[in-house]
Amino acid sequence: MSTPTAITLDLERRARLGIEEAVLCAGKTDEQLADILRRADEAGVSLLLTRLDEAQREALPAKLAGRIDYEPLSRTGFFGQVAEPVGAARVAIVSAGTSDQPVSREAARTLAYHGHPSVEIGDVGVAGLWRLMERIEEIRAFPIVIVAAGMDAALPSVVGGLVPGLVIAVPTSTGYGIAQGGATALMAILGSCAPGVAVVNIDNGYGAACAALRALPLLAPND
Repeated sequence: MSTPTAITLDLERRARLGIEEAVLCAGKTDEQLADILRRADEAGVSLLLTRLDEAQREALPAKLAGRIDYEPLSRTGFFGQVAEPVGAARVAIVSAGTSDQPVSREAARTLAYHGHPSVEIGDVGVAGLWRLMERIEEIRAFPIVIVAAGMDAALPSVVGGLVPGLVIAVPTSTGYGIAQGGATALMAILGSCAPGVAVVNIDNGYGAACAALRALPLLAPND
């Protein structure tokens, strides 16, 4: 019989990277997740929980589950004390449609966990280009723009051709047939003619937020 792999929390990640460890809950057993939270509690640290299903949360001991600030849409949880975001938002999170909101909310919640507010601008997909153009000047004011889009993922290319700041694209798995679970969106963004658009993996709102977190310290104070 094999011995279960020991759980080792990365308590020094913020000191190394400026980004705290996040716990990917998908694929973990209820016992493993409870053990992780107990260890974090003993160490006096907070955790960002990603891809946390409601069933997993409900299976946790009440003492642990009660300490999680949980949002079902993004499937994220804040365990322990998390500081309220302060200061003006420097990141806009733009999504093509309401089907992309689980991904855009994952990005927003990741930023909030790290103390950075964001402005969410939704339902501005290029199928109704006027919706984007009504908000484009607002979007242009942000030095960092995260764009979540599925299907043909045209939105990141359009935004990338209109705003001067860093554009971080997140292909999502929304769409029919040939959308292939986000593969078409990913390829479309990788092949974008808009120069300098950065791309993360399919549905990876967390990764897009982490890219923004790496860039934020590089901004001038007034940006």
